[in-house]
Amino acid sequence: MAEIVKRFIFITIGSVMMGVALELFLVPFDIIDGGIAGVSIMLSALTPLPLSLYLFIINVPFLILGYKQLGKTFAISTLYGITVMSLTTAMLHHVEAFPDDKLLAVLFGGMILGAGVGLVIRYGGALDGIEIVSILISKKLRMAVGQVIMLFNVIIFLVAGFVFEWSSAMYSMVTYYIAIKVIDIVVEGLEESKSVTIISKEYDEISQSIVDRLGRSTTLLQATGGYSGEDTKVIYCVVSRLELAKLKGIVQAIDEKAFIAVEHVSDVMGGNFSKSSIH
Repeated sequence: MAEIVKRFIFITIGSVMMGVALELFLVPFDIIDGGIAGVSIMLSALTPLPLSLYLFIINVPFLILGYKQLGKTFAISTLYGITVMSLTTAMLHHVEAFPDDKLLAVLFGGMILGAGVGLVIRYGGALDGIEIVSILISKKLRMAVGQVIMLFNVIIFLVAGFVFEWSSAMYSMVTYYIAIKVIDIVVEGLEESKSVTIISKEYDEISQSIVDRLGRSTTLLQATGGYSGEDTKVIYCVVSRLELAKLKGIVQAIDEKAFIAVEHVSDVMGGNFSKSSIH
């Protein structure tokens, strides 16, 4: 129950933040977001109907279409988020824009928008039906979801150039880029973890040195060399971004020819990832 309450609190905060970003920062300067939000902003500019109405009317049908693909929890969370966002834009429709500078609107609008969308995604929802549409289309056309989303947004930004000024379309692209980067930070966190795979004949010594000198636990995985056919062990561990250089130094001091593969880890949960004391 506590998790459900927590989820809807953060989805509410994220949805309100997106509504604020749209009505107080972007719309007054003819700057659009990508996806359904961008389409809604253009339609509200061309017709007397408010942005809030388009945000709800256009998003909900796609949510219904993708209900079976997304699941009940995701669909309910998304519907709630879209409703809160629409209500927020409706309440702020006649409020005067906060910044009086277009560049500030782009920078802060993009950051607030990205933070809001990131919160909603992190807690199991979405605020734009473009992802749902892209999932359905990708299955039909055998294209990656990301490629479909990019194609949609390119078309939306091109159309924005005709609806508004071309400078507004270019500002919109910058806003979208900022929002995407902030979404990544919110969803994945500032503490960028790295998973490291190490292959060396000195696996015992390297593993113990990582534990003693870095304070991180390691896992030894049984493996067989594809070329040599010899049985060996592969070291696997997860470290923070700031610890990566020291880990490489520890490994290379023991075995200069050790194979080290580093991969990005978006999130770490469970286990014993906490750092031990080192001497």
